[in-house]
Amino acid sequence: MNKDLINDAQALLGGRVDASGTTRRVALKAALGVGYAAAAAPIMAQTAIKTPATGLLAGEVTIDVKGFKMPAYRAAPAGKTGLPVVLVISEIFGVHEYIADTTHRLAQAGYLAIAPELFVRQGDPNEYGELAKLQSEIIAKVPDEQVMGDLDAAVAWAAVNGGNADKLAITGFCWGGRITWLYAAHQARLKAGVAWYGRLVGNTTPQTPRHPLALAGSLKAPVLGLYGGADTGIPLDTVDKMKAELAKGPAAAKASEFVVYPDAPHAFHADYRSSYRKPAAEDGWQRMLAWFKRHGVA
Repeated sequence: MNKDLINDAQALLGGRVDASGTTRRVALKAALGVGYAAAAAPIMAQTAIKTPATGLLAGEVTIDVKGFKMPAYRAAPAGKTGLPVVLVISEIFGVHEYIADTTHRLAQAGYLAIAPELFVRQGDPNEYGELAKLQSEIIAKVPDEQVMGDLDAAVAWAAVNGGNADKLAITGFCWGGRITWLYAAHQARLKAGVAWYGRLVGNTTPQTPRHPLALAGSLKAPVLGLYGGADTGIPLDTVDKMKAELAKGPAAAKASEFVVYPDAPHAFHADYRSSYRKPAAEDGWQRMLAWFKRHGVA
């Protein structure tokens, strides 16, 4: 694994990664929107949030991406059209119960929330019980360019399936937090983004040619960054560097903001894991909803 992937793995597991990068995982049965990804174990079931789907249209859909059939999980208020759209970008574990529940929460708030399976061409994260293998065999092989195209296709799908693509937002966690920054530099229709502890710098590879720090001057929508002061994988000096670059950028960059929760670790919003910090997670969620409203998404 390259250094970025090792750092991500250590942050996800609170530093519990041995010299070879392997981890002790318990294999769990998982499927799209059902159960949890095996590599995310152990699961803290007592803190996992379960949002009812009452009044929602929720479940798996298929999105055409230039002939490729990409699965996604969608949740929206039943019987409503012209809904604001939020793209929900998963951690490296893909679309499992936590991400599905996140779409339910957004749908209960009035959004059409859609979480595409962005790793599906490279493999199924649910089949992996070891984080290191998941990182090296799937995540490292996913090109940013492919992800941007898949997200554009998800927006197009939403526009003809009850959504209003002129009221478009994106939010993502960990790997998805980085993608949130990238998409804000890619999609001109985007109104707002909220990045939860997404890496801002990294190694340049054919799959990841540019990172958020290098794209700060190209933002087309303002991003709210929600980060943890105790995150072992994202040094706070990279947040400071990003702030400096944003201050030199266009209006969307200058309008971007950061909130750092001093005692929060990486993945503090992941309620199904030991990294969960309820006060920071709940505060961040309310800030996210307010950010969307402030920038014309709601």
